[in-house]
Amino acid sequence: MSVFISIAAYSDPVLPFTVQRAVRTARWPAKLHFGVVDQSPAPPPGASAPSAGLARMSYVRIDPVYARGPCWARAIAMSLYDGEDWFFQIDSHMDFDEHWDEKLIEEATALMRGRTGIVISSYPNPFIFEESGPVPKPTTTKVLAHVVKPNAEFEAGHPVLGFEAHPLDADEPVPGMHLGAGCLFAPGHLVHAVPYDPWFYFHGEEQAITMRLYTHGWDIFHMPGLPVYHLYNSPGSGGPPRPMHWDAKENEQRPQQWWKLEERSRQRLADLLAGKDLGIYSLGKQRSLADFAAFSGIDYVSRTISELARRPQRTRP
Repeated sequence: MSVFISIAAYSDPVLPFTVQRAVRTARWPAKLHFGVVDQSPAPPPGASAPSAGLARMSYVRIDPVYARGPCWARAIAMSLYDGEDWFFQIDSHMDFDEHWDEKLIEEATALMRGRTGIVISSYPNPFIFEESGPVPKPTTTKVLAHVVKPNAEFEAGHPVLGFEAHPLDADEPVPGMHLGAGCLFAPGHLVHAVPYDPWFYFHGEEQAITMRLYTHGWDIFHMPGLPVYHLYNSPGSGGPPRPMHWDAKENEQRPQQWWKLEERSRQRLADLLAGKDLGIYSLGKQRSLADFAAFSGIDYVSRTISELARRPQRTRP
């Protein structure tokens, strides 16, 4: 079973580590195809792209001054997909359990039976760098399930909400009402069914893809023992410094300021949820916003959030 791995990186020194670890720990490294969009300054003469070893690499470098945010880069990375059986979108600072590909494929294959499509996703457990190398620091070995943050409410000007992952003592996959864009595993036909929208910037990205998947009849699941780890940009992570697209120093030379992209992105989410025709990036017809409100507790029409949205989901409606 072949796996396409989509990576959008922004001046990330951990990118080579991520690629090498994914290959080294895979059950079938020769079946991997990396689609990497590396938004980094031009490398020194003689330097090469990150090595994928036994795996295939499709590599695009874009000068950071022309970068337009994570979603734009992820849409470009998705365009490098070449018919692989599975699609795996990750961040550029990740680590992996041994045979992560086999574990994800087995879980996804079982979940696919009788369904239009499924996505396995979550905000992964963290790892850090120590002198000995990468060290996982899991919050749980069971399920990390997404909920709306305790104090999150709709603001008047836009529908963007904050989410977080809570540990759940479950030994079976749990239905989810939200996903993490930095860890998204699905059948390869996701690329054609729900293509990535490049007109999003960052905030609202995950809500948009969640709602498009849900209304197209796809289901999100959080699996126990997710075999992927994330290097969070926080004190004590041990990782090398990496800039953010919206940092003032990164933004000062850019012809298009990040805040303008963010404003457009928030309006894009509002238009999507209002049912406007966004072409191939529109909502689907399989399920409605009312169906999603009953399932999740998030009502985008009335702009209300019930307590259902603040606790992990266990069953579908």
